[in-house]
Amino acid sequence: MSDYVLTLTCRTVPTQNDVLVPETLLKKRKSQEKARAERAAELEKRKKANKEKRGVIFKRAEKYVKEYRDAEREKIRLARLAKQDGSFYIPAEAKLIFVIRIKGINKIPPKPRKILQLLRLLQINNGVFVRVTKATAEMIKIVEPWVAYGYPNLKSVRELIYKRGYGKVNGQRIALTDNSIIEENLGKYGIICMEDLIHEIYTVGPNFKQASNFLWPFKLSNPTGGFRPRKFKHFIEGGDLGNREEHINALIRQMN
Repeated sequence: MSDYVLTLTCRTVPTQNDVLVPETLLKKRKSQEKARAERAAELEKRKKANKEKRGVIFKRAEKYVKEYRDAEREKIRLARLAKQDGSFYIPAEAKLIFVIRIKGINKIPPKPRKILQLLRLLQINNGVFVRVTKATAEMIKIVEPWVAYGYPNLKSVRELIYKRGYGKVNGQRIALTDNSIIEENLGKYGIICMEDLIHEIYTVGPNFKQASNFLWPFKLSNPTGGFRPRKFKHFIEGGDLGNREEHINALIRQMN
């Protein structure tokens, strides 16, 4: 009987390995639970931050809509006043132009070739936004026999960026599929979303240079129905080259 009890007791006392294995599992379980809790907390934090950011973006978009609407109403008001006085309303000088390259490089002299490179118009149907200054106006004049340009409206700027907008990220052409791409590259300039980018370009804001350089040159399609038969004549001569002022918007629609 005593031998049986002794044997049973010896068999039921846990060995060192029997004790260590559950402790190891317990530590592992605690570590996993801690990691899960940290991940959940981080996810909650990210959700909260994203919600706040969406709120900021929505408010900015609302502000821009009001700003654009007010500016348009002011133009209409001034035009009506001018008409009442028997005079003409002269809009403020354009600050923004959109330039499209429509002619190749055959027999192109070095100077205009260099300017086209500076404007990043390396291929036919490439398009870029350019701030109007004395220097850029002179440059555009030199390359006029190779480009079409004019004054884009808000609709054109928005549609170009939303439909064909790509950003330059570490030298790579990256589609603007997410606001985070814009924020990571232009956030330090206060530009965190598509509407910020559109506003900066359209209004030629203080960070226009950074915003414009971030945008990869637009790769447009041949216009619907093709170019005019006298494509390489000036626009006012029935061709497509040169300054077409507000009529650039019709060409953008055809090529976008």
